[in-house]
Amino acid sequence: MTERAPRRADAEQNRARIVDVARVALTESADATLNSIAKRAGVGQGTLYRHFATREALLLAVYRQDIEELLRAAPELLRAHEQRPLDALRLWLDRLAAYGRIKHGVAQAVEAATRADLSNEYYDRVIDTIGSLLRAGQDAGAVRADVDAPDVLLLVDFLWRSDQGPDWEPRTRHLLGLVLDGLRARPGASAGASAEGSAGA
Repeated sequence: MTERAPRRADAEQNRARIVDVARVALTESADATLNSIAKRAGVGQGTLYRHFATREALLLAVYRQDIEELLRAAPELLRAHEQRPLDALRLWLDRLAAYGRIKHGVAQAVEAATRADLSNEYYDRVIDTIGSLLRAGQDAGAVRADVDAPDVLLLVDFLWRSDQGPDWEPRTRHLLGLVLDGLRARPGASAGASAEGSAGA
């Protein structure tokens, strides 16, 4: 028992390091190979394959860890920016953009059925998380009242569909800025007025 505990701890550390390195590598290039990730993580190929038999398995582990961290970040950001909930929403959208790069890589590497399963697995929690950020902004009068979480999810759909070329980061910042500006409440505008203004724009 005493010998197994350190081995188990080492194995968990190796797995965590592989996932962390894979996240960085996949952000740099969606074509990162398992061999290159093993080298960067400082582990042998055998160690990597014991944890992740396929590239798809590693991608899914990165995906799941990232989205769990993304979901946990929302209440932390709301606490840190209690007086400025729009800042919490902006920072969370920045994190969503980083996660979008991972999801884009996953979408390219896994089967359509697996993508659908992942989307179904997390959809309700993502909607609840976005909803909590929106409600905080709406309660503070900073976010327009006629917007809900599914609206926002549709608005940021470009994050994992757009071509991730060399201008991806500045273009993403620009597009997220446009989304945030569209969500911002206008002084003296009611929900109906906001909707009419959007339709006439």
